[in-house]
Amino acid sequence: MVMTITKGFHCAYDTHYHMVFPVKYRKALLSPEIASALKAIARGIELRYDLTLEQIGTDGDHVHLLMRFHPKYSIGQIVRLFKSISARELFKQFPALKKDLWGGEFWSDGYYVSTVSTAGNWKTVEAYVRNQGRPTKTSTPPQLQLW
Repeated sequence: MVMTITKGFHCAYDTHYHMVFPVKYRKALLSPEIASALKAIARGIELRYDLTLEQIGTDGDHVHLLMRFHPKYSIGQIVRLFKSISARELFKQFPALKKDLWGGEFWSDGYYVSTVSTAGNWKTVEAYVRNQGRPTKTSTPPQLQLW
C-alpha cells in the first residue's frame, strides 16, 4: 500500500491510528452477523465524517480499527463518535443485544489507541488488524506425554 500525504486547506498530514474498543463486560457478542453490520456502520461513519478506515477486524469481544483522520479531530472525539453511533445503530438493528448488556451500553468505557508509522511497523499492524478472529498457528510443538 502506497501512503500518500493528505492535504487540507491549512495542513498536510499522514497520521494513522490503531484503535481497539472492547464490548461491555468483554462479552463475545460480535458474531459474524453483528460484525458485518458493525463494518457497514463504520463505513457510514467514514463517509459522513471524512475519516479513512484502512482496516477493520473483530475478534468476538472487541473491534480493531486502523484509521486516519484530519488532525482537527482529537482521538477522544473520534472514539466518542464511533462508539456512540455504532452502539445506537447496533441496538436498532439487533434489539436482542440489550438483553445481554444490562445498562444500555454496548462498548466498554476504555479503549486502546496507538499511532502507526508507515515507515516501520505498518505492514505488521495492518496484517494484525486484518486477521482478527482468525485461528492462528501455534509455533510451539505439542507437549510430550511421559507415560
